[in-house]
Amino acid sequence: MGELGVDALLLSLGADLPWLTGYEAMPLERLTMLVLPSDARPTLVVPRLEAPRVEHDEELFALLPWDETDDPVRLVADLVGSRASLSVSDRTWATFVLDLQDSLPAARFSVASRVTAPLRAVKDDEEVAALRRAAAAADRVATQLVSGDIALVGRTEADVSRDIGRRLVAEGHQRVNFAIVGSGPNSASPHHGAGGRVIAAGEPVVCDFGGTFDSYCSDITRTVFTGAPPPEYRDLYSVLEAAQAAAVDAATVGTPCEDVDAVARRLIDDGGYGPHFIHRTGHGIGLEEHEDPYLVGGNCEPLAPGHAFSVEPGIYLEGRWGARLEDIVVATAAGPEAINGVDHGLAVVEA
Repeated sequence: MGELGVDALLLSLGADLPWLTGYEAMPLERLTMLVLPSDARPTLVVPRLEAPRVEHDEELFALLPWDETDDPVRLVADLVGSRASLSVSDRTWATFVLDLQDSLPAARFSVASRVTAPLRAVKDDEEVAALRRAAAAADRVATQLVSGDIALVGRTEADVSRDIGRRLVAEGHQRVNFAIVGSGPNSASPHHGAGGRVIAAGEPVVCDFGGTFDSYCSDITRTVFTGAPPPEYRDLYSVLEAAQAAAVDAATVGTPCEDVDAVARRLIDDGGYGPHFIHRTGHGIGLEEHEDPYLVGGNCEPLAPGHAFSVEPGIYLEGRWGARLEDIVVATAAGPEAINGVDHGLAVVEA
């Protein structure tokens, strides 16, 4: 904080608050905010009805519950005092930020992620172990998918999505964050919303899913073909599989994030599908599904030991079909470690 000239962090919704306190605030119209000065003890301002959910450690922070007739913004402003440079959680509701600006007219506001994101991006051994457990649980569901244990043909995408979600919970996830199921032409939509389309024989099905397991996130994508894939699709998938493997191998400590993206992009371009790779190669993962670092052109940040991120190139031919392949990878001094272990080949299931 001192290096960045930040006098206080004001942390509300988002992962920064539970990262520091263990308490995840509900997205309420009632303000919850941790006031963390650079020169004083932190204080968690919390609605009194939420206070019982806080596992309070007096050595870490003070707890200030507020009643329904109190003004929580005023309480925060009083704790801030004359401190001038304030960094606010990126996901703090605009109504609270505007009220804080009115109450603290002399203060300068910035986003808290400039302080917290680089720290959260580097996982310690316990965090990496938590990510491995989450990945293993997601792998168990993905194994059921690629082995044909999850029926596809004749079911709607929405039904399969719900089925995958139930299985994630059965494997230990506390929360399902998403379960994308895109079949046939919908497989060319990277973030397709699973709907009423009935999955048919002879088409690809892209399944991208993840959840929260003991506070840390899982995320995996596998593509399944219902019946015998035509040669054209096998060619597309072989290009994708090679690009994903090369990008994982390139994700070594010290390598700029944009270089990992470039490896995948170059191979897909060489394979003739360059214009059809329409998103970045990967995103960081931890307490949130998407966080630093991002594997994207223009991000010169070098990978560091403890960085955890997805490697997930995709090829999408709009209106026809698509494919994506994703693993979570941890950068280590010994090299990149893919913590998902499900087979990468094109999964073919009986129609």
